[in-house]
Amino acid sequence: MAKGRGGKDGERQRAIEPGESLTVRNRRRWFVVSYDIPDDRRRTKVMKTLNGFGKRVQYSVFECDLKQADLERLCALLRRLIDERQDDVRIYGLCDVCVDKVVMLGLAQRHASRAYVVV
Repeated sequence: MAKGRGGKDGERQRAIEPGESLTVRNRRRWFVVSYDIPDDRRRTKVMKTLNGFGKRVQYSVFECDLKQADLERLCALLRRLIDERQDDVRIYGLCDVCVDKVVMLGLAQRHASRAYVVV
């Protein structure tokens, strides 16, 4: 089992997928993705793309639990969608210690990582 947030003693437990080892490429990390895109059409495309990778937590902010390969794929997709002269997309990687120190106020809720079922 891989360790993280959400399970026993504040740690997330998930099954390792078949053939998966806990290499750096297979390890999941939390990322916060924020964007400021003035064009409605591009902004909508970015939002729809991010919906496939994480959970929208504010109007222009997503939290994503990603493997390195997923992050690389997300960055490639976003690069094709944005106009680098007008748009601002920021991806902040959070270590396990940093995620546990996140302070949320008001309606904020920490979302759980994707569940895995081993068959």
